[in-house]
Amino acid sequence: MQRSLKDYLIISAKGLAMGAADVVPGVSGGTIAFISGIYEELITTISNIDLSLLKVLKNEGILPFWKKLNGSFLLALLLGIVFSIFTVMNLSHYLLEHHPVLIWSFFFGLVLASILFVGKQIKRWRGITIIALTGSAILAYYLTTLPPLSDNTGYLFLFFSGALAICAMILPGISGAFILVLLGAYGTISEAVHNFDIKKIATVGLGAIIGILSFSRILKWLFKNYENTTLALLTGFILGSLNKIWPWKNILETKQFGDKIVTVSEESIFPNQFEGDPQTLIAIGLMVLGFMTILILERLAVKKES
Repeated sequence: MQRSLKDYLIISAKGLAMGAADVVPGVSGGTIAFISGIYEELITTISNIDLSLLKVLKNEGILPFWKKLNGSFLLALLLGIVFSIFTVMNLSHYLLEHHPVLIWSFFFGLVLASILFVGKQIKRWRGITIIALTGSAILAYYLTTLPPLSDNTGYLFLFFSGALAICAMILPGISGAFILVLLGAYGTISEAVHNFDIKKIATVGLGAIIGILSFSRILKWLFKNYENTTLALLTGFILGSLNKIWPWKNILETKQFGDKIVTVSEESIFPNQFEGDPQTLIAIGLMVLGFMTILILERLAVKKES
């Protein structure tokens, strides 16, 4: 696929949005990838990474290797994600700490519109499609209500935590950060990054690499053989995750991981319990803005294709 410099800059911008979403426990970078139109290419590219690439590199050289890897796409996307983690993450953390209702409102509108976006791509509704959507929505909602497990520092546990978290990260709906909180690995991994514990970071990283290479193959196979059912599953996951990102929460319990305080138990409430709060109207406006952002992006994508 021939792409211009402008195309790669747009891919980097999408990577930036994915990185910004992934650092928020509750929003999935996979959702951003899906609504920005790069999800299937991302899954296909990752699933194509295997030992045959080394043979191409050895026998044909760097250029054929890079082309088969779809390296330019991956590099542009990763640059955006990494840049986002080291820049937008600070802004996200500030907003979550000082203006949580506002940032959650924008994300809620964004994700709500993405349900319509993904659901519209289901070409045929059958019994199995409805069951897949309903089942995945219930599962995702159930995950958002689970209490986190106790912290665990075992290397095998950290390996599987990295594998599960990266799978969640590329799966629209549930975020990898949220899965780490549920597993009780968030504190251990945050401390390992803060202390630059190479062994623990490498263990989590190895789990993430194996997890994403394995899971991407499953997703690619599902899209190829059961596209409608897979789209229904993804729609359900996004729908069920709305409980986690509902802006108005009553925090029941928090836990401190080093210098980070993470909410471990909360309940969704209606904004009318905040009577007199001037942020409510602003929050609703941001929710509408997030919703309209997806509709505008979809309209622009359709216009570009035509």
